[in-house]
Amino acid sequence: MRLVIGLLATLATPALADFAPITDGDVFNQTMGDKRLRIGALGLTLRVFPEGRIEGIALGRDVSGEWTWQDGYFCRDMMWGDRPIDYNCQLVELDGSRIRFTSDQGQGMSAVFQLRSE
Repeated sequence: MRLVIGLLATLATPALADFAPITDGDVFNQTMGDKRLRIGALGLTLRVFPEGRIEGIALGRDVSGEWTWQDGYFCRDMMWGDRPIDYNCQLVELDGSRIRFTSDQGQGMSAVFQLRSE
């Protein structure tokens, strides 16, 4: 698990990126629509469904979980295969077709995903 977190951290946003925060759950759902979140280098593809479900795959293992929108943050609880990924509330920011999730309400590690249409 630390390997996945470490790899996600190395994919942090370039300094010249122009990410804007998403602070409203409805805006987040509109942004996600029917899109997938993808980090090709990790074989990571996720779907975040508006009813609060998360499904996907990372490094050949299933990813599942639940999420809610709380006080301007994306809060999720997930499993990677049979390993739990601790509950965390994350800052979400958008830059065109890229979306960045930063753990610990924007104070922790970041992962940048490509938004891909189905």
